[in-house]
Amino acid sequence: MAAAPKPETLAAFEAAKGFMPVREGLALYAAAAEAGGLGLPLLEVGTYCGRSTILLADAAREAGTTAVTVDHHRGSEEQQPGWDYHDAETVDPEIGRMDTLPTFRRTLHRAGLEDHVIAVVGRSPQVAKVWGTPLGLVFIDGGHTDEHAAADYEGWAPHVAEGGLLVIHDVFPDPVDEWTGQAPYRVYLRALASGAFTEVSVTDSLRVLRRTGPGI
Repeated sequence: MAAAPKPETLAAFEAAKGFMPVREGLALYAAAAEAGGLGLPLLEVGTYCGRSTILLADAAREAGTTAVTVDHHRGSEEQQPGWDYHDAETVDPEIGRMDTLPTFRRTLHRAGLEDHVIAVVGRSPQVAKVWGTPLGLVFIDGGHTDEHAAADYEGWAPHVAEGGLLVIHDVFPDPVDEWTGQAPYRVYLRALASGAFTEVSVTDSLRVLRRTGPGI
C-alpha cells in the first residue's frame, strides 16, 4: 500500500496556494516516501508558493532526509500579469514584479516544516550546474516552455541516483487536454527514450519514472 501523508499534512497542502490537485499530490507524496528510503535529498524544481513542497518536506522528515526546492520566485510564463494563472497577491508592490518567496515561507511556517526544507532561490539551470549531490528524487514542475522544461531535465535528471525517481508534472499526451503547452510531455518522452528511466506510475498528469540505468 502506498504511503499517505498525515491528515494535518494533507490539510496544509489543500490550504496552500497552488495548482496541484489532491490525487496528484498523493501520488507525489507516495513517490517521495519511497525515494526517501534511499537516504538522499528530495529535490523539487518549481516552488511557487510551496503547495507541493509541503508533501516533499513531510516525506523527507519521515525518512530522516531533507527536501530541497529551487525557484527564482518571479513566476513562470503563465503566472505573469494578463495570463489565466496570474495571482495579483503575489506581486511585490514596491517593484511591480512577482515575488512568491514571502508566501512560500509563510506556507512552510504554517505547516511546521521549515526545518526540513532547504530553499534555493535562483534559476534552475544555474543551480544545477553547481549541484554535486546525488538525489533520491527530482520533481520537475517549473517553466512549461520547451526551453525551460528541457533545461530542467538536462540539468537535474543526471543527478537522480540509481534506483531514484524522476517525477514530471503536467504531462498531457493529448493537446486537447493541455493548459500550458506540451513541453513536460516531450521531456517525459525524452526521459523514456534515454534508456535511463522506466515508468513506475501514472496519476492524471503526474508521471513517476525510476532511474534504472545510464544514458542521460
